[in-house]
Amino acid sequence: MAISGCEWVIEALGCEAELLKDPVALRGLFADLIAGLSLHPVAETQWHQFPGPGGITGLCLLAESHLACHTFPEFGSLCLNVFCCKPRPDWDFVSYLKKTFFAREVRVRQLERPYGS
Repeated sequence: MAISGCEWVIEALGCEAELLKDPVALRGLFADLIAGLSLHPVAETQWHQFPGPGGITGLCLLAESHLACHTFPEFGSLCLNVFCCKPRPDWDFVSYLKKTFFAREVRVRQLERPYGS
């Protein structure tokens, strides 16, 4: 029996710069992803906010693997990575990021991560 994980690599471009520096907005993104994909954090999410015009990096260790983001307010971009050890239903990253962060464009790549040959 072959099994594989699922990884999403997402770039949201043209986002509202102030939201990309807002820890509350990013915590909301993680909370919505965790609930929407039925994920299970095993520790508190770690956040690092860069000084000045810099963005935020977040990492959540999951029982299923990890959830990470990096924001670049100076470029209006949010980079997101979600890796789950078992396939999950699709999540509407495009609509969510356009609505919540006012992204002009969202690119989503979904990768199958096989565990055996």
